Amino acid sequence: MPSTETATRPTTTSPTVHWAVRIVGAALLLAMGLIHLKLWNDGYRDVQWIGPLFMANAVLGGLGAVAVLGAPSRRLPWVAVLGGLLEIGTLLGLVLSLTVGLFGFHETWGGLVLPTILVEAAGFLVLFGYGASALLPGLRERRAFS
Repeated sequence: MPSTETATRPTTTSPTVHWAVRIVGAALLLAMGLIHLKLWNDGYRDVQWIGPLFMANAVLGGLGAVAVLGAPSRRLPWVAVLGGLLEIGTLLGLVLSLTVGLFGFHETWGGLVLPTILVEAAGFLVLFGYGASALLPGLRERRAFS
């Protein structure tokens, strides 16, 4: 049975995992941003509320990719969590627009809907999953000693 000290010590992640998360996570954020930029160019820019949100998503996807690639290793879990939240928030917006509508806009199935769902779900799983798994042991340890 492991000692209490061993059980509460944060686990370290190999450099290979750090770089895999950086590259895959950044690629998924960039893909999300590029999908929204393409759709914005294809006419969504003229949709009230949706147009500006698509452009904001394109910009944030690009900035998020740069942040994931450039964050210091000790900050990567926090940046990854934020990137994952951006991915899932965007995915939830798509789900709302496909079902009940979002800001009066109703999306239809087709085109880039399925690739967008896959990119955003994968981005959430990679980024948020990594960030949460890296942060939770340390947060639990701090809570145990407070």
